[in-house]
Amino acid sequence: MIKLSTLKPNPDNPRTISEERVEKLAKSIEEFPKMMELRPIVVDEKGVILGGNMRFEAILRSGKKEIPNTWVKSATKLSEDERRRFIIEDNVGFGDWGYDALADWDSVELLAWGVSPEVVDMAHTPEFEPDTGEGQSELDKEARLVKCPECGHEWAN
Repeated sequence: MIKLSTLKPNPDNPRTISEERVEKLAKSIEEFPKMMELRPIVVDEKGVILGGNMRFEAILRSGKKEIPNTWVKSATKLSEDERRRFIIEDNVGFGDWGYDALADWDSVELLAWGVSPEVVDMAHTPEFEPDTGEGQSELDKEARLVKCPECGHEWAN
């Protein structure tokens, strides 16, 4: 067992979590602890959490003082650049939801497991079709296009 007091939240953690979401996460870990073995907290040689700060917070709030060794993985062989990259890339959501695939899942379960209500609604709305802009003038299409100033991703508004 690992004492939680030996793990340190990353003061530079770029992610935040709402009270509601941390409570859901704590409940999720309590109901499905095997998930922590599959997605452990990752720490450096000083015990600073590189990945899993939100899971750590949820576990603390559940009142635990110790967790199984299998819930923590040590990443001691990372260079400083790799360490910094891991902290960000561990938190980046590279994928998007496949609404057609999600449509086969139970809405109540998806919500309980942390999928946002908006995503569940889109997945379970048969008539939901992304707007292709077909039939609109070029001016209308441009007016509806939004571009992220940071990453350049564009989407219809």
